[in-house]
Amino acid sequence: MDETSDEPPTSAVLLDNCHFSQVVFNDVEKFYVPGIDITCYYTLTQNIVPRRKDWVGIFRVGWKTTREYYTFTWAPLPSDVHSDRAVQQQIQFKAYYLPKDDEYYQFCYVDQDGVVRGASIPFQFRAETEDDILVVTTQGEVEEIELQNKNLREENEELKASCASLQKQNIALQEELSKAQELQKSLESLRSNTDKLELELNSLKKENKHLKELGDCRVAELHQLKEQIQSVTSDKEHLETRLKTALDHMDQLQSQVLSYEKEVENLSRLDRDKTEQLESLKEENRQLRMATAQQKEENKELECCMENLKRSKAKLPLCLRHCLQNKQQQNCDLMKELEEQKRLFQILQAEKNKADEENQKLREENDGLLRHLSQARAVSSFSVVSQAQAPIPAPEVGGLLFGNPYCAAGANLGAGAADLASIRKCPMCDEVFPEDVETSQYEAHVQSHLLECPLCSETFEKSNKQVFDDHMFCHDLE
Repeated sequence: MDETSDEPPTSAVLLDNCHFSQVVFNDVEKFYVPGIDITCYYTLTQNIVPRRKDWVGIFRVGWKTTREYYTFTWAPLPSDVHSDRAVQQQIQFKAYYLPKDDEYYQFCYVDQDGVVRGASIPFQFRAETEDDILVVTTQGEVEEIELQNKNLREENEELKASCASLQKQNIALQEELSKAQELQKSLESLRSNTDKLELELNSLKKENKHLKELGDCRVAELHQLKEQIQSVTSDKEHLETRLKTALDHMDQLQSQVLSYEKEVENLSRLDRDKTEQLESLKEENRQLRMATAQQKEENKELECCMENLKRSKAKLPLCLRHCLQNKQQQNCDLMKELEEQKRLFQILQAEKNKADEENQKLREENDGLLRHLSQARAVSSFSVVSQAQAPIPAPEVGGLLFGNPYCAAGANLGAGAADLASIRKCPMCDEVFPEDVETSQYEAHVQSHLLECPLCSETFEKSNKQVFDDHMFCHDLE
């Protein structure tokens, strides 16, 4: 027998699922002599397709699965594997690998899937004895045997006549015969194995009981695992919700970052604009300083004129005193505002990050300065006219925005003085209004040149609308 290191393909298939009729074993002896190689003859029917890993094994009668083989050898492939006819094959088992006891064995053909395709009748391994060869009989027995032989010959002739018709059924009958012989020979071994099976059954019952206990434990563990799976699933859903919330928050943050970037860009642009406005305000402040210095000179001239008027016109001391007090108060206020303007200008240079608030203050102060300068210029121009019309002291009327309260005291003055006292001049457009114009009409005309902030009621000139827009933008930033 060609013994190799490779194990044959086996399976745990029971006897009921095997196909013993696909391979038929021929010329199987009742016993084989130990220590001698034996040859196994078998026929491959058309119902089986042999494959490379098919094998033939020697099994002890009573085997249950193909794993219980005693020895085996690989089955050779026939020359025509896909033949539609029965193919005769033979293999040899070496004496070294054969059983040494006198138990019953049988040949089995196993395919490469581990399924039995054919089995032989049982046989033994034992030495040949004389009882198997020499038989002593009496004369009566001889006559009886001859009579039996004669009958057997007649039956043999009849069998030979029907052999041709039964030959086609020989394979199926031989399979059934093999099964019957196999069952008959294995009956005793099955009985002897019954006790073993009962012991195995008892052990299996104990094992089954143990397995049931293990099954109960597994059910409890399974229930616990299901609870853990539900907990993990809920945690997963919670984490998915948190992840979605975090992603939404991230999107919001990204949109906020974009808006912040746009605001920073706008603020940078506004900062540049504010810087330019600061430069323009500086220039405007410089011009205001120059205008203030010029106004000081005009005020000095005005004071000289007032002194001359005071010495020459003693009839109106109260009017002159009141006018001088107003002018002095205006000059003091103007100086204070100029000092405040200087201080604000220094703060703007030192603290550029507060440009919005300081610009607003500068605009307010500049507007006040413009109003005061307009009033001062009107008073100065009116004073010059009054000097040319001596000795009538009428400049105070032109210096007041809504008329001279002392015009009644000077009603007896000359006609030129009366004409000048009746004049009202717009500080924005220099338009002259007669005195008989209603105050509301004059105020409406002045108000038409101004823009009023709806939030803080601060007024701005319409000619300088950019300052008003910047002021409103500062409110929007707040």
